[in-house]
Amino acid sequence: MIQNHKVALTTLGCKLNYSETSTISRQFEDVGYSVVKFDQFSDIYVINTCSVTENADKQFKSYVTRALKLNPEAFLIAIGCYAQLKPEELVKVNGVDLVLGSKEKFKILDYLNDLKKNKVGSIHSCEINETDFYKSSYSIGERTRSFLKVQDGCDYKCTYCTIPLARGISRSDKLNNIIDAAKSISSSGVKEIVLTGVNIGDYGKGEFGNKNHENTFLDLVSALDKVNGISRIRISSIEPNLLSNEIIDFVSTSNKFVPHFHIPMQSGSDSVLKLMKRRYLTKIYRNRIEHLKRVIPNVCIGADVIVGFPGESEECFLETYNFIKSLNLSYLHVFTYSERDNTEAVDLKNIIPKNIRSKRSKLLRSLSVELKRKFYKSQLGNTQDVLFESENRNGFIYGFSNNYVRVKSNWRKNLADKIVPYELEDIGSDGLVIGKKSEIKIKA
Repeated sequence: MIQNHKVALTTLGCKLNYSETSTISRQFEDVGYSVVKFDQFSDIYVINTCSVTENADKQFKSYVTRALKLNPEAFLIAIGCYAQLKPEELVKVNGVDLVLGSKEKFKILDYLNDLKKNKVGSIHSCEINETDFYKSSYSIGERTRSFLKVQDGCDYKCTYCTIPLARGISRSDKLNNIIDAAKSISSSGVKEIVLTGVNIGDYGKGEFGNKNHENTFLDLVSALDKVNGISRIRISSIEPNLLSNEIIDFVSTSNKFVPHFHIPMQSGSDSVLKLMKRRYLTKIYRNRIEHLKRVIPNVCIGADVIVGFPGESEECFLETYNFIKSLNLSYLHVFTYSERDNTEAVDLKNIIPKNIRSKRSKLLRSLSVELKRKFYKSQLGNTQDVLFESENRNGFIYGFSNNYVRVKSNWRKNLADKIVPYELEDIGSDGLVIGKKSEIKIKA
């Protein structure tokens, strides 16, 4: 057992990273480490990195600086997607002692025989084609919701994306493992599970990693719907070509799966979608949205959009803008295209100047504000079950309705981590919905 050693972990990036950080944290606890917050003194600091944002390296360096201020002698470890893609860059950052790739991060304890600072850090990173195993993961304890990993890796070859290079082929957890994890989460008192992965709609259908897998994503959601003790289950993000009408219809009648879908679009121009090598065109995307609106009228629908992709002419951008407006979406996550090493897109012609990329990003972000406000206004007067968080933020408590309306109310301790029927009254100056508790008992 490890005596009196402290470890602090932090996560950059997606819900999938959060689920894995939490799992690694429990590995440390199991052998006797004390897990502390990242802003506290610690013997070891672990940074789970992300490769999606343009400023991934800047983010990482800022966390290294923060850790070294707390303890100049701390042992610093980098794991995650950026650590797999560019380990040589991370190990050169002053103070970094160890960089672990995708296969090695779950064996982190095997690399901690000596916690002394090194003049030169070490790298342990496999070739990505060796990352063909699966590690069950879920987050617990840090948040009101639990992120449950059901799938990893991706077989798609989108021309802008580095995730297959960082996480390997598509592979899925066994159904019984996921159900067991959901039961464990339920026993801890968590009210909501968020299903996460790289391409979760591909569950059980990996082209290379799961040829003999017997289950589909519909099988998965059907089985999870029967797990006792969990009040809400949310699908984090699912590709439009993998979101079947059968899945939508199942969610429409489920008591656990909430009416909220995040469906990556990336572009509303078919010519750009082809350049991106996406596996659908706008007709499929429109069909999915229209079916969702038809069978779940109260549904919240978000979309990812990339602006400034090579070949995105002004006409193509206007196609995207008008396509989004025609769909009546609820919000957007807007990403400004940035070049990534070892992707096809870096060799494409018709590069969009950065100032135009920025302008288009601002236009879509403004549109997103409009879409969200319109959706929120459509919900006023309704009573929705709101899952409140546990933090007192300047006298207010915040939460999300089942269909992802962000609600705030005056702080009351008895609301923390509870699902409460709330009447959605008005939209505040901060853009959030103000609600009042209905005369219905709080759900345990």
